[in-house]
Amino acid sequence: MRRPHIRRHRLAIAVAVTTAATLTAGVASAASATTESAPAAAPAATSSLQKVVNAARDAAVAHAAATGVGKQDTLKATDTLVDPDGRQHVRFVRTHRGLPVLGGDLVIHLTAKSAYEGVTRAYRHQVDVADTDPKLSAREAQSKAAGVAKGQAGEAELIVDARDDRTTLAYQVQVDDSRTAEADGARTVILDAATGAVLSNTPANDSFLSPALQKKLRARGEHLNPSTGLAAPAAPVSPEAAATPGYPAAAKGTGSSLFVGKVPLSTTRTAKKSFTLKDSTRGNTETRDAGNKELEKFSAGKAFTSTTNRWGNGTTSSRATAAVDAQYGITSTLDFYKKTFGRKGIKNDGRGAHALVHFGKKVGNAYWSSDCGCMLYGDGDGATFAKPLVVLDVTGHELTHGVVDATAKLRATRVDEEGNQYGEPGALNESLADIFGSAVEFSANNPKNPPNYLMGEKLGLQQKFLRRLDKPSLDKLEGTVDYWSKAAYDTEVHAGSGISSHAYYLLAEGSGKKTLGGVAYDSPTHDGSKVTGIGRTKATAIFYRALTRYMVSTTDFHDARVATLHAAKDLYGASSTEYKTVNKAWSAVNVTAANSPSARH
Repeated sequence: MRRPHIRRHRLAIAVAVTTAATLTAGVASAASATTESAPAAAPAATSSLQKVVNAARDAAVAHAAATGVGKQDTLKATDTLVDPDGRQHVRFVRTHRGLPVLGGDLVIHLTAKSAYEGVTRAYRHQVDVADTDPKLSAREAQSKAAGVAKGQAGEAELIVDARDDRTTLAYQVQVDDSRTAEADGARTVILDAATGAVLSNTPANDSFLSPALQKKLRARGEHLNPSTGLAAPAAPVSPEAAATPGYPAAAKGTGSSLFVGKVPLSTTRTAKKSFTLKDSTRGNTETRDAGNKELEKFSAGKAFTSTTNRWGNGTTSSRATAAVDAQYGITSTLDFYKKTFGRKGIKNDGRGAHALVHFGKKVGNAYWSSDCGCMLYGDGDGATFAKPLVVLDVTGHELTHGVVDATAKLRATRVDEEGNQYGEPGALNESLADIFGSAVEFSANNPKNPPNYLMGEKLGLQQKFLRRLDKPSLDKLEGTVDYWSKAAYDTEVHAGSGISSHAYYLLAEGSGKKTLGGVAYDSPTHDGSKVTGIGRTKATAIFYRALTRYMVSTTDFHDARVATLHAAKDLYGASSTEYKTVNKAWSAVNVTAANSPSARH
């Protein structure tokens, strides 16, 4: 979720989704998964959904003791989901005395008759600031933020910081060109508006490779040699004639990629012998060339064009080759979310995603920028990474950060000076990106990129993968853990991600030895119990429903257990094998009702 140089003048808590609702069509049978479709544009549908939002807002006020919504609060709906049985879920962000609240998000759950059924909320203390007049001026806040993050400070905006156990009048400042962020990216600084104390200083984005991992790889002198699916240049193809006279029109081309060999590509025909790497069948998803610059916006990139509708040559000697991998990875991810859940685009607004390849000079990483809807891929740093990180599961991972950002907005609880993130909500975010990134591979089912429960297996690491879901502790690079303990409260997010990833694998495939697609797995359990999996399809449906309906910015592992139990109950019933297996899977990673913390950390 890294957003280098993308200037943001809205607050981090604000959500770019402006649609009133998202319709859901699915069934609660044992074999089905939840399916979502984009909001209907018809006035009647919009009016109906607005009634749901109004009912949820009224319920939030009427049940203030449970929801924490006070008289000085205003709720803004960012997502509305209506289940097949009519039950309704409305996600809100709030303002307090006219100021956006950081950590004030909540989801109101209603019955089919719009009666209050419950709430999922972030921090549980009452939000209340008596005075909205800051002692620190906006100019002083900008100066302080620029000094802390060592960059150029943007607008200083007043907010209420309701994170942890505080309710503090604060300034939020985005600092661009930060010398403390990778590739001179951006950082978000939160300052106490009375004292100027730094409440948080976080990278605006989360890169695929953490600063700690990059440092370790450099220290080990490890030079990655990513395995590629080299392919000879594609045989000439005859461009399809436009369906109707005139241009632009959809066309079908062929690409030779770095990692997955020869792949079909949907492109746009702009003239008789002119094509652009833009997919009009998937919301105008497009990949462009950043020209080895750290561009601030996608439109500044150079479009990839062709006279033959053949793209790349399977090696880095063609600038279009990385673009083939990027475009293929993005469309594969969009296809997974659409055909599995009916989700139309990262924000479920029908829009495609964009990518900029050849981003910056000697950048050995990949990122998702939610502000511009862009994937950003460097070409490698020329030392540790010799090739672009345009691998399928990397793209699925990063785009899933975009889905999380459009829904629960899970946040790390702490970030150190080097940009490493810590805490359970951030670890859950990384885990979900791994879970759904793996699911993208299974959905694509490309023989040149065989699906598995390994992450980054094509990166060329000495340990043969970056992370894995069946026994996360086999990842020695990041020190990923298999089971929950109190140490997870402040564990680095990639290391902590193993807890929920392991629970997901156990739910899907069960414990013990198993060989799938030629990969040997042997998943242990904390208590020595045996878990029989319910299958990948059902497990993925449960985790997706939990994310979109029952998770908020502060959801930790014990909250995630409750969220997935709610989801399993919705889909399959409280007495079902699926529901019971969810409970067993979390217990097997030492997340139980009995050891739930009495207070959130």
